[in-house]
Amino acid sequence: MAYPDLAAGDLVYRSNVDAGISGPIAGANKLWLSVWSGEVMHAYDAYNMFESLVESRTISSGVSMEFPLTGTVNLKPAWAAGEELTGGTDSVSTTIAIKLDKRPIAAHFEMDNVDLMQTQWEFRSELARQAGLTLANTRDKQIAAYIARAGMEDFNWSGTNDAGSYSLTDPRGVPTGPVFIAPEFEFLGNQISVGTSDERTNAALKALQAVEDFLVYLQTINAPTEGVYLAVTPRAFQDIRALGVARTDAANPNYLQPMFGGVAQAGGLGAQLSQGLNGLMDSLDYMGAKIIKSNHLPVSNYTAGAVGEARYNLSYGNAGIVGVVFQRGAVAALKLQGLKVDTVDDIRRNTTFTVASSMNGTGVLRPECAAVLVGPTATNTDTDTAWDQADNKLFTSAGAVFAQVDGAGSGGSEAAMARAMLREIAGLTREYVETAANDFPYA
Repeated sequence: MAYPDLAAGDLVYRSNVDAGISGPIAGANKLWLSVWSGEVMHAYDAYNMFESLVESRTISSGVSMEFPLTGTVNLKPAWAAGEELTGGTDSVSTTIAIKLDKRPIAAHFEMDNVDLMQTQWEFRSELARQAGLTLANTRDKQIAAYIARAGMEDFNWSGTNDAGSYSLTDPRGVPTGPVFIAPEFEFLGNQISVGTSDERTNAALKALQAVEDFLVYLQTINAPTEGVYLAVTPRAFQDIRALGVARTDAANPNYLQPMFGGVAQAGGLGAQLSQGLNGLMDSLDYMGAKIIKSNHLPVSNYTAGAVGEARYNLSYGNAGIVGVVFQRGAVAALKLQGLKVDTVDDIRRNTTFTVASSMNGTGVLRPECAAVLVGPTATNTDTDTAWDQADNKLFTSAGAVFAQVDGAGSGGSEAAMARAMLREIAGLTREYVETAANDFPYA
């Protein structure tokens, strides 16, 4: 198809004060808003990480979406002649409803000198990048917070933190997902001044062990083992990549070939050490799991309103969370129609006000497909070595994990106990329940 040559009157610059914003719907002068919207959306997609790593859905209307939660299929080991089979006692299906947040998230700014904004691409591109980055960062924090929530949720809970609340069975016959509690995690992702090289190395090795144990758990419950991620901070990512790098002279018996150096002797897990892997989108592969890094992990306490409504803002730092390992089916991310960009010309103020917004929602689908890595904190560590479940303490004063939850890394009853205690520490109001959309709280 041949395109006509552009004439001077076809250029996208404004021919008068009103043309670019309030001019006709069609025409060369209307390129401004559509390009701006596209730039925000492109920047959002470029910087957002976690939305593509979980179950993401877009709805055109409404406030919630239901995901099926099926029961189990009964088995008749020996089917006798004339014996009638029923439909099965455990095959009834229900739903988990994921709701939208009450209000959208928005990135906004007010600009003077609209001519500069419309004619200088570099300036406008930077504003688009910042708007998309702001929305992407906030959405990342929301989804990462819910991955951590999934690692603290389960069906094995009666509503009280007592010894009898951990003997309940999941209606699907699935044991509670693991919780990886280790004193070594105190040094996972901390600054160099906090731990020694050996302490950070041990923490990184412990994180890899958590990946191995998590994959084994998924196999035991017949859950998908593809799409598994370990998300840690950039500092922890660098420590994992540096595993086996000599920190002293080569004669030291601890000297090893770099695990993630990209060399054949190490299985080519990473990349040559001359390659930085310093981009936030860079990753490592380990036993079928992908190790990613993010600045948006819930490793600190979130204040009220920090990243949205109250359900996102918990005391993750008090709980001791330093990383998460998850399979993509653990969490659902919901979006209403997508990003929206609005611009209005305020004549009285001689400014242009622009808002980019998105209506989102998040929820837990399969809590057994997510686990948190927990290190000692002042809140989860006891003042002595005596076990008292009501205190919600995971570590003794001696720096060891209490025997009652030291097997939580394998899942099951001890993991159910640890998850309930983490919920109490983090201030998590239980949300993962069987429910239908018309029963889901939206007040």
